[in-house]
Amino acid sequence: MLEANVATGPAKLFSAFVDNRANTVGSYVKLYNATTATVGTTVPPLVLWVPASIAMTFNFLSGLMFSTAISFAAVTTGGTSGTTCPVSDVIVELVVR
Repeated sequence: MLEANVATGPAKLFSAFVDNRANTVGSYVKLYNATTATVGTTVPPLVLWVPASIAMTFNFLSGLMFSTAISFAAVTTGGTSGTTCPVSDVIVELVVR
């Protein structure tokens, strides 16, 4: 699974671009309010779903506040428990401040 730490302190998320065109199944990007998260255990406050073979942009005009930090993981199952990584890369670009 793809995991990344985006912001090491409080931050607002304004936009998320998720490119799932390389996969034949939908992918979920789980965003965590933490510097590190245990995928499958830590509850993500935001989960973005992108269908197979699609790229999507999610805009949050006022920004979504993450009070601790922002980290994320891309998996094939939504909710908290999913831990299986997509077969191919999922490209994730976040605009934070």
